[in-house]
Order: sequence, then structure tokens, then C-alpha cells
Amino acid sequence: MGNLDPTQSAWPASPPASVEARREALYLVLAQVPAGKVVSYGELARLAGLGRAARWVGRTLGQLPDGTRLPWHRVLGAGGRLSLAAGTPAGDEQRARLRAEGVGILNDRVDIRRHGWRPTEHNG
Repeated sequence: MGNLDPTQSAWPASPPASVEARREALYLVLAQVPAGKVVSYGELARLAGLGRAARWVGRTLGQLPDGTRLPWHRVLGAGGRLSLAAGTPAGDEQRARLRAEGVGILNDRVDIRRHGWRPTEHNG
């Protein structure tokens, strides 16, 4: 999928009603996050038209099937904090994937100013 055109919003004006629609909106936006960029759970919820549903986003991403092609590893806690613990399979995989994409990690944080995804800037 290409970058979203900010003049033609792909995000719903109001939160989707069903769980399936909410999940689909989340996946649509998550699929747009390019390699080397990250987004917070809260920002992802906002971009998907889900309001302040950061915790719901986290729970939903934690239930993705094995082998998913969605870039779940690019979603971080507020302020660029890695929320998956180092030393766990998911935490270690997230760190390895981010580093492979050129995302630096220092003290379990990513520099949001450098690596944060801003779709309206078309920074790919």
C-alpha cells in the first residue's frame, strides 16, 4: 500500500461500530507504517479513527496470528518506549526487526523525532 493522501482521508470520521470494523481500520493504518518508522499505540488508534483506544490497540496487536505480515513491531508505547520486555520472545523479535530496519534503540526507547511516522508528511 502506498502513502495515504491527507486530502483524501482513509480514516473514518467517527469510530467504527463493530469490533470487526475497528480491527479492519486498525490493520489498514498499521499496514501503511513504512520500514524504519514507528508509531505509538495511541497515535495508531487516533489515525485509525478509534479515538483514545491505545490499550485496545495493544490488546488487539497481541492477538495477531503467528506469521502475520502486519508490521506490529513498529508500534511502541508513548514517547517511543518499547513496551514488550527484553528477554521475551516477542520483545526480542521486536528489537531485532527494528534494528534490521535501521531503527536505533537506546535504553528501551526509540527516538520518535527521528523515526516517528508522520503520514501527512509523506516521509515514507
